[in-house]
Amino acid sequence: MKEKKRVYEALVDGAMEGLVGDALYDFVRRRCPKASSKKIVRASLLALTDPHLKDRNILDVIYALAIKHRLDDTTIEDEQDEEAEEQDRRPTAGKDQPPLS
Repeated sequence: MKEKKRVYEALVDGAMEGLVGDALYDFVRRRCPKASSKKIVRASLLALTDPHLKDRNILDVIYALAIKHRLDDTTIEDEQDEEAEEQDRRPTAGKDQPPLS
């Protein structure tokens, strides 16, 4: 959750500075280098549902970024990379134990 909040903050900060499209995406990636397209899209959706964020221009920029990267081919690659990372992090209970007879 902490990483999603950092991505969210970078996204909103960049949009408030007037960045759009690829410039905003690059800004977020510079501030959060481990953020995948999928995580940026999720943070975008979080921003769109934030009741405190009311500036229509910022919401439009964030929405456009989310749509673009949700449909982007790199999102599929990021999802596969994330799934592989999750599998590597999962505990392997009983991996070193001999099979039951």
